[in-house]
Amino acid sequence: MFARTTPHRPRPSVRPVRRVAVLATAFVALLAPALTACGGDASSAAGGSTLKWASSYFPAHWDPVVSGSGAQFRELALVYASLTRTDESGKAVPDLAESWEYNDTGDRITFHLRSGLTFSDGEPVDAAAVKAAIERAKKQKNSALFGDLTSIESVEADGLDAVLHLSQVDHQIPQLLGQRVLQIASPKAAAAPEKLDQNPVGAGPFVVKQLIPGTKVVLEKNPDYWDAENIHIEDVELVSAPDASTVVSGLRTGVYNFADLDPSQADAAEKAGLDVFVQPGFNASNISLNINKAPFDDDRVVDAIRHAVNRDEFVDKLTFGHGEATDQPFPKGYEAYDPESENAYPYDPAKSKKLLAEAGHAPGDIKLDLVIPSEDPQAEIVQSQLAAVGITVTIKIDKNWATPFFAKDLAFSLYSTTGRDSAVQTLTAHFGPDGPLNLSSPYEPDGFEEAVAKVRRTPLEAPEYKTALREATRAGLESKALVFTYSSPNLMVKTSAVSDLPKHPAHIDWTGVTVSGH
Repeated sequence: MFARTTPHRPRPSVRPVRRVAVLATAFVALLAPALTACGGDASSAAGGSTLKWASSYFPAHWDPVVSGSGAQFRELALVYASLTRTDESGKAVPDLAESWEYNDTGDRITFHLRSGLTFSDGEPVDAAAVKAAIERAKKQKNSALFGDLTSIESVEADGLDAVLHLSQVDHQIPQLLGQRVLQIASPKAAAAPEKLDQNPVGAGPFVVKQLIPGTKVVLEKNPDYWDAENIHIEDVELVSAPDASTVVSGLRTGVYNFADLDPSQADAAEKAGLDVFVQPGFNASNISLNINKAPFDDDRVVDAIRHAVNRDEFVDKLTFGHGEATDQPFPKGYEAYDPESENAYPYDPAKSKKLLAEAGHAPGDIKLDLVIPSEDPQAEIVQSQLAAVGITVTIKIDKNWATPFFAKDLAFSLYSTTGRDSAVQTLTAHFGPDGPLNLSSPYEPDGFEEAVAKVRRTPLEAPEYKTALREATRAGLESKALVFTYSSPNLMVKTSAVSDLPKHPAHIDWTGVTVSGH
């Protein structure tokens, strides 16, 4: 996800910041005909086992190489399956691959695929398909996955055995190649990526029957999915959510029975008798600094920013109490979260002012442009908090923000991510010298490279794994390039017709879920 936005490199994923009003009235008007048509056209499914999902992350692209790394990977997972997936503990478990093993030196891993599987176009799910998927993700110009696959040097296909030759010892691969980083498309369909982009062909639990780009997709259960007996939903109607304030009324009236929920609407949903719940995740937001540009080339100014941040204000104003403050790229309780690093730079505006004075800056001297892609309440909070210590911030909106951000041309910006199943990938994306979320690239904190290499060399089941992982987090947090602020929850809402979902971190898994009639 994680490379600069250039013609030859992939564009990383950005987790969109949801607001009370996300889409314009014109878009709601565009969506309305599709919704009202749900009763009588070919897209409407008979019976009560239809999932009606309103999504704030409706995919603009259905090619998983392009779109699979962002929050929309959850929607793409309706169509595509992966080599592995994660269980409720975040551990990699079989999906298309029924087993795997490393060689003795840890630099080669062989995945054994299930036999007899096909994509929805009839093409076989075999090692050649895995090889094609990985090579396409590494080479396709608009791939969002290139930066996640740097450990994979080559792939050897032998029937149902896909042998991955690695450039380094890396025990993260089974976690990495899960539902979001390697959703596998039919090689035949993927030979024309621009067609696949709006006509997805996978081996997942559902098959697309109708797709209105940017608006709606209708799917039906895939009888050839390897775990079809545990998929109890017959049909899915996925629509792009209109204004957040209308989602609750849509659930109440039966237009939807499932949706992701803006925190501002949680109270209204609960009062309406709907089931509001948090799906576990790894979300984190940060203030991005470029230490290669003034004034952040002075450590005292960086530390002043760190101490000027009141994380609780982000939680209160943006998550309505449903999120939590974090000064790390992980939420508290996650195995990669390092308790020893907690609150290393506590909120202390007096100390912030003192550091700025020591750096020779009088109040009002520092004037910063905070460049963001669209209106964002996070920016207003940053502006207010820095004004309180004497730093003037002007918010500038650049719809083409991604280009200068990933080219490391900006000095000051914001970023929010959904994390990764592989904690190491999250760390390298933020703190590595080529990390796309590291606005100060090629800078990396001292000791980080070796700390990450140690984690890669450590099997996930080894007793020393968690210690090594937290040491890598600790090394990364020495970075001066990021100031973490808060973690927003994966807040969901459903009607009583939809049964409880498995609590798989960051994922939405429909295995075992039922939808009853009304």
